[in-house]
Amino acid sequence: MRAVVYDAIGATPQVREVPEPIAPEGGVVVRVHATGLCRSDWHAWAGHDEITLPHVPGHELAGVVTSVGAGVRRWAVGDRVTVPFACGCGRCEWCHRGEAQVCPDQQQPGFTHWGSFAEYVVLHAADTNLVAIPADVSFEAAASLGCRFATAYRGLVGRARVAEGEWVTVIGAGGVGLSAVMIARALGARVVAVDRNREALAVATRLGAEHVIVADGTDVPAAVHDLTGGSHVAVDAVGSEQTCADAILSLRRRGRHVQIGLLPPVHGHPRVPMARVIAWELDLLGSHGMAAADYPAMLALIEQGRLRPQELIERVICLDEAAALLPHFDQATVAGMTMIDPQLR
Repeated sequence: MRAVVYDAIGATPQVREVPEPIAPEGGVVVRVHATGLCRSDWHAWAGHDEITLPHVPGHELAGVVTSVGAGVRRWAVGDRVTVPFACGCGRCEWCHRGEAQVCPDQQQPGFTHWGSFAEYVVLHAADTNLVAIPADVSFEAAASLGCRFATAYRGLVGRARVAEGEWVTVIGAGGVGLSAVMIARALGARVVAVDRNREALAVATRLGAEHVIVADGTDVPAAVHDLTGGSHVAVDAVGSEQTCADAILSLRRRGRHVQIGLLPPVHGHPRVPMARVIAWELDLLGSHGMAAADYPAMLALIEQGRLRPQELIERVICLDEAAALLPHFDQATVAGMTMIDPQLR
């Protein structure tokens, strides 16, 4: 099969022929029809995650089951499926409680094993992790759910428990940030979106953001407080010391902060304004994807038309374009999600 491969951290990715995978016990092989290019893929390429080299990235995916391993009960060849990026083992207490996203023995395509920037990908513990794609949901829309959209959904619904009428400030209007804007509006919240990219902010406005702030030297927390009196919920959808601090300092007293963007200790552990957290009794919440068990409620909102992940897709590219774009994706100014179709030439 054709796949995007890199042989060393920071090395130039290449598209080349590699062996097709074989379905493991309890798992399946999926022919990939759509996979997202995400900032998390760049983090792994840059050496911020532990991976085994050579490596095939890709963790947001959708496709069709082509082979089934021994012991799989719920899935068959031909099924249209997607999967959370954090796949549980299916055996531990966390998986049995429907919280596979924090499974201590989880598998992650594109991180713990070869991922979906390829024509085929292996998925483990299929009966725990696979999610059926409704007939009227496209492969691209389904793939967008695996990391950014589902992480934003769980962050706002399962972790922050956003209520109607609350102010939600979203720092970063990339794929996960725009997902958070859309989800917050579907919950009846009022949204402030913050980004350096004016095109991305225009998309946020179209999705329902009531206010936008251009982060071009602006004092973001002060601007948010002027607009809202302090946000009830803030989301860092970028993952930097500055954006994390801006989000926390944008909150009102007793506010809730959701950290979605990864904060790797690139220059030492990031400084967080903990004095404000303590004095104002703020809640700091993480969101690490969403278990397959929680997908039905989200998919129901999609089928009802209240959530429209397909509107977040800016472009669809081929594997060769993905290989060229990956090393520079931390600097990309996309106003939405980039999807890859490995079948394109």
